[in-house]
Parts: sequence; C-alpha cells; structure tokens
Amino acid sequence: MAANGPLNVVALVSGGKDSFYSILHCLANGHRVLALANLHPPLDAATTTSRAIAEPGHIAAQSGAATAVAALRNSPGHEAVPKREQHGAPVGAGAGDTGGSQDENGEEVADLNSFMYQTVGHQVIPLYSQVTGLPLFRQLIHGTAVDHGISYQAPNGGHDEQTEEDETESLVPLLRAVINAYPQVNALCTGAILSTYQRTRIESVALRLGLVPLAFLWQFPELPLPSAIPQAGSGEHKDDAQLLRDMAVTGLEARVVKVASAGLGEEFLWENVASETCVARIQRALRRFGSGGRGAVLGEGGEFETLVVDGPPSLFKGRIIIHDHDRRVVREGGGSAWLNIRQATVEMKADAEVASGTMDDHSIRVPSLLDPRFEIILQTLCDEPNDDELGYDPILLSQASSSPLPPSSLSRFGPTSSDQDWYFVGNSGSVEGQTARIVDEIRRRLDKETLPATAITNSIIVLRRMADFPTVNKLYGALFPGPNPPARVTISCGDLLPGDADITVFLSVQRCLKTKPDHRRGLHVQSRSYWAPANIGPYSQAISYPLLSDEIRGNNDESSSESPLAISIAGQISLVPSSMDLPLGASGNSNGNSSPLQITLALQHLWRIGIEMQVQWWSSAVAYFPRSSSVDDMKHNALLAATAWKAVHASIPKDPDAVDVDPWDQKYNPLYISLAGGDSGASAARPPLPDWDVVNGVDADDDDDDDSETQMKPLPFMFSAEVAELPRAAGVEWHAHLGFAKLNTGSVRLYSKIGSDGAPDLYHVVIQETGSDTFVQTLAVYPKDERVESLSFEDAIKYSAAAVEKSLTKLFINSDAFVHGTEGNDATVAAAAINPKLTYVDAETFNRCEGSRGAVIPCRSLWDARGVRLGMAGVYETRLSGRI
Repeated sequence: MAANGPLNVVALVSGGKDSFYSILHCLANGHRVLALANLHPPLDAATTTSRAIAEPGHIAAQSGAATAVAALRNSPGHEAVPKREQHGAPVGAGAGDTGGSQDENGEEVADLNSFMYQTVGHQVIPLYSQVTGLPLFRQLIHGTAVDHGISYQAPNGGHDEQTEEDETESLVPLLRAVINAYPQVNALCTGAILSTYQRTRIESVALRLGLVPLAFLWQFPELPLPSAIPQAGSGEHKDDAQLLRDMAVTGLEARVVKVASAGLGEEFLWENVASETCVARIQRALRRFGSGGRGAVLGEGGEFETLVVDGPPSLFKGRIIIHDHDRRVVREGGGSAWLNIRQATVEMKADAEVASGTMDDHSIRVPSLLDPRFEIILQTLCDEPNDDELGYDPILLSQASSSPLPPSSLSRFGPTSSDQDWYFVGNSGSVEGQTARIVDEIRRRLDKETLPATAITNSIIVLRRMADFPTVNKLYGALFPGPNPPARVTISCGDLLPGDADITVFLSVQRCLKTKPDHRRGLHVQSRSYWAPANIGPYSQAISYPLLSDEIRGNNDESSSESPLAISIAGQISLVPSSMDLPLGASGNSNGNSSPLQITLALQHLWRIGIEMQVQWWSSAVAYFPRSSSVDDMKHNALLAATAWKAVHASIPKDPDAVDVDPWDQKYNPLYISLAGGDSGASAARPPLPDWDVVNGVDADDDDDDDSETQMKPLPFMFSAEVAELPRAAGVEWHAHLGFAKLNTGSVRLYSKIGSDGAPDLYHVVIQETGSDTFVQTLAVYPKDERVESLSFEDAIKYSAAAVEKSLTKLFINSDAFVHGTEGNDATVAAAAINPKLTYVDAETFNRCEGSRGAVIPCRSLWDARGVRLGMAGVYETRLSGRI
C-alpha cells in the first residue's frame, strides 16, 4: 500500500457536496484523481440498462453549448451512455420499490433511503463524467444495512462468500472494476465529515483492496480557521457552517434535493447550500426547532441532501443544467420531501474559463497544521529559552488542591478481580519466533479465562530494534480481526531489554467487558485527513470502558452508563496527518530545531483525540524521546516537553461574545438543546480539556494571572523518558497513561507527598463520586539521588509499594470501615498486594530489573518537569469498593 508521495485516487461520488469538495482537497494535496465511482439504487423498469463506464469522453463534449440529455426515469428507450465495450461488468436494471410516494403529478417514485449512500438525484450521476472529464464507474447497490453497528466488520473476514450481503459490500465489485481498468489506482477518496458509520465501512473495503483511504473532510469543522476569519476565543468552538462557506469560495454549487428535518421544509429544495443566504436560513430553521446540534447545518444527521451542479474549472469543465419544469417535488410524509429530477443537460465551459482553473489559486482552504492554542505553545518553545526558563515544579503545582476526602464506607483496598495486567517477555530465537510464541500465549490466556480479544483495551510493545516493527505488527495484528483493536504504544529500548528478549508485551485487560462488550467504545480512524494521524493497522486511537466495572458496582445498566469512563489512548508521534510524514525539516532525532515542532504537533494529536473522546482530565503522561547525543540535550528536551504540558493546561481565554446559558435552558429550552449530529453521539457542547470544574478545590474561573507558582492550578504529573528509538524515527511520542470522561464537578482530587528516608515522592489522582466506588492512580517517583543510591531494584519496588499503601491508608483514614476492616477483612492490606502497573527505570541507576512484578520499561534516562533526573517512576492503580 502506497504511503508517501502523490497518490492515484478513485473518488467515490454520490452527487453531494461533500464528495466533490473532498476531491478538490485531493487535488490541493497534489494527488491525481483518475476516476469517479458511484453506487446507484435499482432503476425502475422504464429506465434502460446502465453500465460501468471506464473511459473518459464517452459523451461528446461541445464547448459552450448545451449537450447530451441525461437518461432519466421518464425517458424510456434513451441510453445513459453509448452502447460500447466497457471495462467494468454491466449493471442490470432492477425493479424499483415505489414505497407509495408520489410526485406532484401523482406518479409513483421512491428514494432508496440507504443507510450508507445518497440516492436522491442518482439519475444525474452519469453526466459527471462529461462535466469533469473523468471516467465514471457505476454499480448497482445490492443488499441492505445488515450490520447496523457504528464500526463495521466485514462478513466472513472480508471474503467474497456471504450468506446475507450488507450494502457496504457493493463497493467491492465497483472498486475492483476501477482497479482492473486502472491498476495504478492506490487510494480511495470519500467525503465523510463526522459519520463514523460511513467512514468505517469505506475504510474496511478500501484497506481490503489495498487502497489508502482519504477523508480530508473528517472532523473538518473542528480544525483551525485562517486568522482572517473570526472564531471563538476559546479555540474549542467552531462554526460548522464555515465548511459551507469554504465550499462557496471555491465556486462549488450544491443544490438541496432532499429535506428530512422538522426545521427544514420543502421551500429549501433547490436552494444553493453553499451560499451565505441559505446557510443563515438553515441555521435559523434548525435552532427554531431545537435541532441545531453538531453537524446539523452540514446535513450530517440526515437533515438534507444536496446535488452538485457546478464547481471550480480545475475540476468542472462543464455545468449541469436542470430547468424548473424538470424538477418535481416528492412528499414522503413525516417532514421528508425530495426532488424527482426528470431531465438534465450539460453545458460545457469556454476553453478560456477551463484554462484558468488551477489548484494554485488558494481557493481551497487547507487547515493550518496547528490550532491557535498550539501555535502559541510552539512559539514559546521556539523563542530559544534557556533551561532556567523552562519546565515547572510539579510539587508546587500539586499542593493544596483538594479538600480532605469525605467519610465513606470503603471496605476493599487493592487490585480488583475485574482488571488485570498481563506481561509477556520474549526469550530466545528470532523476533518472529518470539512474537509468535507471545501471541500464542495471549490466545491461550484468553481461552483459559473465556475472554474475547476485545477485553484487551491497551497494549505497550517494547522492542529491541524498531526495524522489527513490521514483522511484529503482522503477527500481533492477527489477535484482533474485529473493529476497534486496543490502543497501543510502541517504543524501542535497544539493548536495555533483559537477556535475549527482542520483544516485551504489556496488556491491560478488563474482565467486565466479557459480559458487557457494548460498554467498550473505540475510535479507529484509518483515513488520512487534516485532523490526526491515521491508524492503519491493529491499533485504535482510543478505547473507552467503565472506570469502575459492573463487577464492582453491580449489574445496574443505567448506573453503568452514567459512571465515569476510562480512556486508553495510543501513543502519539509527530506525523502530519494529511501526508503521514514527519514535518518538513524534522530530522527524527531528539535534538536540533525540530524538537519544538514535533513536541507540539504530537501533543496536539493527543489533545484532539482526547477532546473527541470527551476526556476531561488525564491521570499522568510520559513523553518518550529517542536516544540523545548528550545528557544536556535530553534534559533540554524534557524541559521543552514539560513547558508544553504546562502551557496546554493553561486557562483558555473566554470568548467575550459568548452568551452564558442557564442550565434550565440547556435542558428544557428547545433553542439551546443540542442534539447529536451524525452518529458519533457527541453533543455540540463537549467538555473542555482540561475541565477544571471536575478538579476539587480549584477555582475554574481563575485565569492564573498571578505570576507566583503557588497560584497556578495543579497539573497531571508528567515526566520524560529517553529510550532508543520511536516509530517512523519520530522525535517524540506522547503517552497519556489514562484519560477520564463523564466526571462530575469536584470528583477529581489531587494529592502529593514528598518522600524521605528511602521513600519515593507520591502523586495521587483520586476519582471519587457520590454513590460510586473509588479509583486511585499513584505515581511513585524516586529522584536519582541518595535515596536510591544504595537500593537494589527489588528493594526500590518493595519500598514504593509500602509507601503507596501507607499513604493511601492515611488518605482514607476517616473511614472506620477502611481502618478496621469489615467481616473479618483487613482493609489496610499488606504492601505486597499493591503492584506497580508500569515501572519506568533509569538503567544507569538499576541495571538489573529481572524478576519484578508488573511491566518494566528500561530507559536510558528519566526526567521530571523540573529537569531533575529520576531513578524510577512507578505507576500504580488501586480501586476501593464502597460508597461515599
């Protein structure tokens, strides 16, 4: 599969605005569009056979004059294309299902109402070949929506033999016909904006056929606007309608051909949606009926559909003409109405107009690489500050943030039986053999515990050599044939791996997902876009699951749906999303001028994914760097990362024009109620990241104007780790250990304790809500000082666990049940019962790490946010059952 350089693209077109605007972005990114492809519904008996067209110019072009008449429903006996030999298989005519709808003359007509494909106006599609000069392939839609899940899994593992065909699979013969005619085709373009349902289905087919999926409009409304265009001061809220304005600037003319919303009546039919007048009317209508949610103004919830009749001459060599008397309104009831188009013609543009159309006129708005928020961060890092001006003191920022924990009836302390950590170490032989044995071990473990592979939510793969990644990836990927594989972090630690091991694998497993698989949700975007790097392969951008499992909380489904969520997010490296290359000039090592840009870009990827998953707070984070040329260079990079982490948590200026909405209005007033657009289930008012309202003891309105460090808000603990190599020779990889979503106000409490007499520094993140159990993540951190000079690795692990146990006991001492135990159980369990989930080790401090509990990541060096070198950093997770 091609990964770099210009791609040869086949573009899926439905006739709608999004598919054609996506083609314009393909051209703007330097790709070559070789053909168009379209799926159409069955044609009624009066319509002659349509065929897959594989050659350009199949309809004679007459510049500047009205030309060929389209073969439409009410033109029996007229062929859509000349009868000639075609490359693709012919598509036969089928009987249409009228469904009882009638047009204005009482004639029965029907819209297929496909879950997947726009079908209104499909009769005009054959004209797009002449209009664009590109070959058009067409294929009949077979089947219906068999798989109704948001994420798609191909039947029979993607093989052709199927008992009941999903309509998605109609894409397979269509694209194979294109590939047979144009073997150089290696990419597929689609207009998906917010619809996970549509995107995942197209990705499934594209990747099976070896095509790179391109979705340049994915999350486009969330991307930064040019500085000349006004936007909200927060940088988080965007006006979805800006995308329609961008289309208008290019000259795209997209007419409304279907409405299906209480706010949009048939008076909107045939309006040009890519015009300011129509945009304003749609916005007013949707707000009036309380349906102005995310993506609604773009039609992402099915509010309307469009038909493109003209566009910039760089793509459109002609325009489609449809007269008033050739459009008839069809009313389906329930507020749905659409246009039955009976006849259309093509008018070719003058040669001079076509010659003037190039992609160099900058009319296609390509979003900036960085959001304004991250542009400021990059500028801060690029101002050549010295080390004394970088970083921050994590101790001061974590002090005095939370009030004491309230009284509770906590009765269980320590790891639960619901979540497990599995750790596998390669032994001897080739890396292929070691990986195969580990994969077999994982399968046996899953079988033994009768767990599906979807119970695995996160994996960390540590390699001796990053060059082995393709070999490992193929074997590892076989574990996850279904959609939404676990989030994943991959690093190389070189010769620091123990013994003959070439690979170690750490898995987080959630047993509660065995009986409640629908509580696991994934974000797995495999298309190139401007948003965040595509994850083409066996790992998702993010996986969410209940933070406090049903096994702990009981089987109350309603309660579980409202409980906090844990979010595992894949490691983020600094790829440019649209090209999947490192930024221009990035050398890929951890020094030089590329570090600020790579640190900032990778952090933006983490933030965008976190916002999409509605993360409100991170537990902690680590920035991995490849081997540095010197200790000073690594320290500088660590301070740059810490500065970026501090900056991204800074208060966002409020929009001075924003209107505060009363909570009653948000819940009951139709003017302010936000309905989800598309199928993502995301509200227009997603929580900010960070969401300071959820942090106990923090004034969310405090803008940190005071220069004093003690006045600053507390941050999730972060540190930096120097390893050997990172994927794609990247200069940094951000790894957030855990994100939290669906949190209530004040439910996050932060505590810190500075160690002494051989004890580590501790940083606790406590998630505690009324009526809920309690989750604690602890970072146990040993600075590289006299505290660890005389300790063995095993002693350091033991002392860390004892310190965590002692600190948690004090933290919850106000609970009598916790102190004294209940029903004979001693809640103040021994330190041996508290195991580190992950242990990062400075190899210079501890050069032997075998035989320890939990996953060990050996590092060349570790650094905190002050640029202080660390000897060890252990990540602990503890759950306490009971109620506040």
